[in-house]
Amino acid sequence: MKTSNIYTLLATVLLSVFILGVTACGSDDDGGNGKDMTYPVISTEGITANPIDCQVYHRGDVIPFCYLFSDDTELGSYNIEIHSNFDHHTHSHSSVECHHDHEEEEADTEPANPWVFNRSYIIPAGQRSYKAQLDIPIPADITPGDYHFMVRLTDRAGWQQLHAVAIEIED
Repeated sequence: MKTSNIYTLLATVLLSVFILGVTACGSDDDGGNGKDMTYPVISTEGITANPIDCQVYHRGDVIPFCYLFSDDTELGSYNIEIHSNFDHHTHSHSSVECHHDHEEEEADTEPANPWVFNRSYIIPAGQRSYKAQLDIPIPADITPGDYHFMVRLTDRAGWQQLHAVAIEIED
C-alpha cells in the first residue's frame, strides 16, 4: 500500500470518528424537540395535598404524603427529606414558621433524638404527570417539635423544583 493511500485512509477514519463523536453528543432528554429548559412543577391543584404548612402529627402515626407532579417533557424522580427545625432556621423556598407552645423549651435544650428522613423515589419512565402518594411512618421515639418536610422533584433533564413545609410532631 502506498504512503499516500495510508494517509488518505487515516484521514478518512479520523474524520469519520470526529463526525460520529459530534453527532453522538446531542441530547435526547427532550424527545427530539429541542432542549428541556423548564422546571418541573409540584402542585396541589385538584387533590388533597399533604402535608401542608403547620400541620400537626403524632409520634407513632404516619404522614400520608400526596402531591401532584408534572413536567412539559418527562419526570425523573423525587426526594423527601424531613429534618428538625428546633433552631427555627428557614429555607429560601419556605418562609412559613409555625408558632407552638413548646418553642421556648426547645431553645434551651438539645434534642435527644431528632428525626431525620431522606429517601428518593423513581417516577416510572415516560411520565409527564404523576400523583405521588405514600405513607411515611413517624418513629415513636423521636423528639417532638418543629420539623421541615421538603420535597425535591427532578425532571429527566435534571431540572429541580423544591417545596418545603413546616410541620409539628407531638407526643
